[in-house]
Amino acid sequence: MKQAHAEQAVGAAGGGALSGQAELHPNHFREIAAIMQSDARIHLSEAKMTLVHSRLNRRLRDKGLTSFTDYLALVKRDPVERRSMVVALTTNHTHFFREAHHFDHLRSHVAPELRDKVRRGEKVRIWSAGCSSGEEVYTIAMTLAGQSRPTASWLSQGDIRLLATDIAPHVVDAVAQGIYADATCASIPEGYRKIWTMPVGSEQRVVTDLLRKLVTPRVLNLFDAWPMRQKYDAIFCRNVMIYFNDEAKAELEERLVDMLVPGGFLYIGHSERLIGPVTRRMKAVGQTIYQHTGEGRA
Repeated sequence: MKQAHAEQAVGAAGGGALSGQAELHPNHFREIAAIMQSDARIHLSEAKMTLVHSRLNRRLRDKGLTSFTDYLALVKRDPVERRSMVVALTTNHTHFFREAHHFDHLRSHVAPELRDKVRRGEKVRIWSAGCSSGEEVYTIAMTLAGQSRPTASWLSQGDIRLLATDIAPHVVDAVAQGIYADATCASIPEGYRKIWTMPVGSEQRVVTDLLRKLVTPRVLNLFDAWPMRQKYDAIFCRNVMIYFNDEAKAELEERLVDMLVPGGFLYIGHSERLIGPVTRRMKAVGQTIYQHTGEGRA
């Protein structure tokens, strides 16, 4: 993912404790699920009890607690721990050039217009919403840069910013660093990898300064107020909404489309779809690729 979303539970449902672990009772789970729904609009079914039990036992140990009753009492009085709990129950699964057809479209249909905007002295803005540890936003940057340094010259000639946001502070920190394991970088096509990443240490690579300078990493809950005022030429919000109910999906999609310039593009995950009133404002131009028609809210 991406905004951190709840990870699919592995193993059978149920919160029975292992030796040395606190027991998660159904009433505890319901309280936790209600907080996740309220704070992050993430739906946790009872099939996720094993996952919740595993993730939060780590928080209990960190806090020196032995019961979920005591832990939930802490969460209710401590907003910092409440946020930590939400982050602990989210996961960030992504990789470079994931769902490559999106980047093929960005390269062939969007980048030429963005270069024209730069020549006209206009701003270029792209948003990776639910950016996880940054592989998506740096794939966007590499796609715009191309596979040679001369083709990337336009990126330093204009006002170009790539916003990368996620609910989890630790992955936003990873975006700022732009350092990835060699194994993670293996999915970057060689033509991009050899130009836009460099070895650092024994088994890592770092994204080059040119691309990192384009990226603004920020912590953001997609259901909080958004501080951004500018419109975006393209928004990537992929594999984020699959963990929301339909009401939350419709709300988020409408807000995302509001942030697009007329003609701007929205990229969503392969198993996601647009629903509700927003479907009248967007047209499909590819597999899970939509373009803003310029129409406003009804």
